[in-house]
Amino acid sequence: MQAFAAHSRFGFRKLALAGAMAAALASTSLAVHAQTASSAASSATASPQAQALHAQIDERAKAIEQKLIAWRRDIHEHPELGNLETRTSALVAEHLRKLGLEVKTGMAVTGVVGLLKGGKPGPVVALRADMDALPVKEQVDLPFASKAKG
Repeated sequence: MQAFAAHSRFGFRKLALAGAMAAALASTSLAVHAQTASSAASSATASPQAQALHAQIDERAKAIEQKLIAWRRDIHEHPELGNLETRTSALVAEHLRKLGLEVKTGMAVTGVVGLLKGGKPGPVVALRADMDALPVKEQVDLPFASKAKG
């Protein structure tokens, strides 16, 4: 918990939002992350500073939750197989640029790297997410079901 709070000086809040986006884009539920953060913040050992940071992250995550769900559903509707995810990588790069990150594209064909540089030296945090789809036939009737055949 203290390490989490200490990283806030290095732009961790913005990184947490970028991480939430990456997690949503990688089909991870934002609700799970928010619940985990809330549970950790309410623990008896959490400092007031850590609790305040968790409350801020919860508030900001809630504010963008519907947008993240829409992005995730859009990507689910338009799946792309490995090394063919041109639409997906362009979408991810665009969102990372809008967050103010330095973006590098074309990494290992369609990979995207977003760099958030802190103002001080210190630990490095890396977040990684897969964007490629598997060739499956969608068997659900949801509005965001895959539009791809096979």
